[in-house]
Amino acid sequence: MTANGGVDPTALVHASAIVEDGATIGANCRIGPFCVIGAQVTLGAGVEVKSHVVITGDTEVGDETVIFPFSVIGEIPQDLKFAGEDTRLIIGKRNRIREHVTMNTGTAGGGHVTRIGDDGLFMAGCHVAHDAQIGNNVILVNNVAVAGHVIIEDDVIVGGLSGLHQWIRIGRGAIIGALSMVTADVVPHGLVQGPRGELDGLNLVGLKRRGVARSDIAALRAAFQALKTGDGAFRDRAAALADGTDSDYVRELVAFVTGDSDRGFLTPK
Repeated sequence: MTANGGVDPTALVHASAIVEDGATIGANCRIGPFCVIGAQVTLGAGVEVKSHVVITGDTEVGDETVIFPFSVIGEIPQDLKFAGEDTRLIIGKRNRIREHVTMNTGTAGGGHVTRIGDDGLFMAGCHVAHDAQIGNNVILVNNVAVAGHVIIEDDVIVGGLSGLHQWIRIGRGAIIGALSMVTADVVPHGLVQGPRGELDGLNLVGLKRRGVARSDIAALRAAFQALKTGDGAFRDRAAALADGTDSDYVRELVAFVTGDSDRGFLTPK
């Protein structure tokens, strides 16, 4: 395999698959029947592409990722402002991309790149739109729709049939309940549920599963209560939490709320 593309001799490509000239297919890849791999695609080592998958555009797929049938990866954005500019989709390592998932490249207005981290699970029917930035260990359950420019930090779970509005941020470790429409930023480790998503607590189950210290969980619970009942605007309440805390988790929450955002926040009920 050369820098200018090619199929590694250890790769297995089904006779009915189409691999366009210029594509780079890494060592020990497996490409199943009736797949189409475009000329600008790069597949890392050990990638498995099952049958009837289309990977196109300037798309990079990380090592040991598995893509299931009828997914379309790297097509142009569903954005009428897109004018054919050169944009990319970068997918990390060891992702599981299930049936009928769609992931689009970026746009000039969003930094030109849609980016997926490592070790994600994207269940059947999910959509990841242009310029989304998705972290590591993220789970999108069946038919989740991620709009353009959304940022999802590490260790987030989004329940089935949920929608994430364009430009919002979902903080690390948050969990979104099924059938939720999320239209504003979600603080790290937040718990959101309801048809029009409301911040309804902390993702305590997720914190415990990740082995977070009880002292940090207690500090987060106290911080959440202060956000819920304190005086002043939401950002002011968050900024006040920075004084006197020894918890990195609380500092992370403060930094998230006081950082730059194009949208407001889901606030505690």
